[in-house]
Order: sequence, then structure tokens, then C-alpha cells
Amino acid sequence: MSLSRQSPTTALLLAGALLSGPALGAEVIAARLSTEHHDLRLERLASGLEHPWSAAELPGGGWLVTERPGHLSRIDTDGSVTRLAGVPEVASGHQGGLLDVVLHPDFGKGTGQGEGHDWVYLTWSQAGPGGHATTLSRGRLEGDALVELETLFTQNRFAPTRHHYGSRLAWRADGTLLMSIGERGRPQRAQDGGDHTGSVVRLTAEGGVPADNPFVDDDAILDEIFTLGHRNPQGLTVAADGTAWSTEHGPRTGDELNRLVAGENYGWPVVSRGNDYVTNQPIGRDSAPGMRDPVHVFAGRFAPSGLAEVTGGAFPAWRGDLLAGGLRSERLVRLSLNGDRVVEREVILEGEIGRIRDVRLARDGTLTLLSDSADGGLYRLLPAAAD
Repeated sequence: MSLSRQSPTTALLLAGALLSGPALGAEVIAARLSTEHHDLRLERLASGLEHPWSAAELPGGGWLVTERPGHLSRIDTDGSVTRLAGVPEVASGHQGGLLDVVLHPDFGKGTGQGEGHDWVYLTWSQAGPGGHATTLSRGRLEGDALVELETLFTQNRFAPTRHHYGSRLAWRADGTLLMSIGERGRPQRAQDGGDHTGSVVRLTAEGGVPADNPFVDDDAILDEIFTLGHRNPQGLTVAADGTAWSTEHGPRTGDELNRLVAGENYGWPVVSRGNDYVTNQPIGRDSAPGMRDPVHVFAGRFAPSGLAEVTGGAFPAWRGDLLAGGLRSERLVRLSLNGDRVVEREVILEGEIGRIRDVRLARDGTLTLLSDSADGGLYRLLPAAAD
């Protein structure tokens, strides 16, 4: 297991203009970063984003990026930024606001703009009775606006707190959508099956309940719930083999990587590898019957947000590995797994772009990253040019 970022490596040779030079309008931040297996180039594609939270690549080029204060921006390939109309009125503040964004899996395959399945899905913090909730909406992208905006799902119990919204989205191959919901700073609610708080829910593309959800025949647990016992999952991806993976914040240390299995309980707060913020004493037990252990516990205060599996040809030595972003740590960490065991861990970035909020695999196999700050940026990580 290696933590080195300075080991020598042979530069990866790839054909195609897209990988051979900087993107249009891109600023090269680092021409060469050495890692165990690949030399990398880091580019900034856009800047001036206000606490960006999530990025979705558009089929025709460019990206949609959410900014936490409530902006949905389209970033063109030249780096120009256009803020779109028609977004929900979010309850922005502390950790709340406009959060994740994904496109329908068949986006762009209709007969024209705004037709077929050209839906944009957004999670956001909604004000309501008793405080705030994590909500899922969708709208069609038409010109510089979202139209036909509709709410698909809202967690069933609001909370007075302004943190731990979770809010990551990931599509499964069967067309269902996973959505993480944090426990809103109310730990015991994560063990209440009658509360969406502290769970990952599984929904249809229209926000309904799939007939094969694990608890549809259990009156004690809500039909939407796929897994429960989570604290604040802010990394979520479905791997090529169909496995769903999540990274979630522990309290003071104890940040986790979890394999999400339908119907499982992930333990919070009964089970935790972290400590209390005030006393620094352990919270809960390391393990408990009927509760699933994490696959990996990150060292120190990693603060995970953003998770992607590496596929395609851009980084062949990383194929099948997971890349996890870190906020407090400002790290991008590569995890190579053999089943449920991490066999190699490597720090890829540490401080080069600041707090890493999102990690996405682009269609060409390169990586798209977002930095979380008042002047955040959209970045691309790709193979370095050959010497």
C-alpha cells in the first residue's frame, strides 16, 4: 500500500486531440504530477463559481454546475459561465442550498431539445414546517432555463438544523435512482425506519417507489428506503459491475467507504469509528450484529465528498479503482479494491485545488473535479503529454 505521489512513472501515450492538449479555454495548473502509475496534467476549465457542489457533463459539450447559494450554471467548453433560470427556490445557508445535479440516463437521445428524456435532476434544501428537508426535483433544459420544474420527492420529516443534507444522486443500470439523505445532525433518526433521515433511498425516474425495494413489505420501514443507518453520505457512485458505493462523513474522524447493499443497516450512531467533537471520546462500537461494517475507514479528518469509479482508456492502470474527494483534507485519494478489501491506497492530489467537493468521470475517461470555495473552480485531470 503506497501513499507516495512522487514515484517515477512512464507518461501515458494516448491518441486523439482531446487528450493531447489543453481543453479550449483551459488554464494549466500543473503540467505534470507524478503518481504511482500515471503522470497527470491538471487544468482549470472555469473559475468564479460560488461554492460549486456538483457537475454534470452535457452530451453536446460543456457542463451543468450547481452553486450552493441557488445557482445552476452552464459552463461552455471555452470556460464561459451562464446562470440558468427556473431553478428551485432553495433554503441557502450553512450546508444547505442547491446541491447535486445529474442528467437522465437518456438525456439528449430525444428528437430535440426539451423533448424525450432531457430531464435535469436536482437535490436541494427546502424550507418548510419544522425547518428544512432534502428534496429532489427535475426540469427540462430549454435554452438558458429549466422548464416544467416538478418536485419528485421530499424527505418525510423536516429538521430545524442546517447541515447533513447528504444529497448525492446516482443512477443504477435498471433506471432507478439512488439518493442519499443525511441525518441532519439528529443521530438517532438514522435508526428510525419511519424517517427518511439518515438513509439512501431508491426511486423511479418519476420519483415513485420501485416494486422490488427491500422494505416494501415491511410496515416498520418506509418503502423508499434502500439502506439506513447513515450519517452524512456525500459521495455516491454505481460501478460498472452494478455495485453501489458511498463515502460518508464520520463525526471527528471515522469517515467511511461503504458498499451499499439493499436492506442493510450501516450502524450510525450505534456503530462508528469516529469520536465526539467535544470530548474526543469514541462514539458507539466498532461493530455490531445486524449492522454492516465499512469497507474502508479514511485516515484522519478526510471529510469525503464526491466519488467516481475509473473506467475507459485514459487511466488504464486505475481501471476499476475508486477516486474519493476530500474537503477538509483537500485530497483526491485512489482506492484499489479486491472485493471488500482495499489493497492499494494513493493520494493523487493534496492541496492543489483546495477543498474537493465533487469528482466525476467524463465521457472521454478523464476526471472532472470541483473545488468548494467562494471562488470555486471546475478542473480536469488527464494524462500528461508525452515528453
